[in-house]
Amino acid sequence: MAHCYYCGTELPYGEKVYRSTLCTMCEKPLKICRNCEFYLSGAKHDCREPIAEPVYDKERANSCDLFSPSPGPWHGDDEQKKQADARKKLNSLFNF
Repeated sequence: MAHCYYCGTELPYGEKVYRSTLCTMCEKPLKICRNCEFYLSGAKHDCREPIAEPVYDKERANSCDLFSPSPGPWHGDDEQKKQADARKKLNSLFNF
């Protein structure tokens, strides 16, 4: 079952996700890279599929034709925590 990246709400199975589709709970866009089954941080353009034009903001709605809602468990909290920890470590190197 696919989930909203931001709040973890389960997405209706088989329902088409458009660029303008918003989560019913948090009203954030659903057609974002971080909700896609092909998103892979660290891969070229952070995508497992060969894409011609990279999407730079992975948390904004986009019109990628390869988008497919990620069927895995929700990892929003884990991913956001990892990013915050990494940012904190980087800032400590420069004494911010």
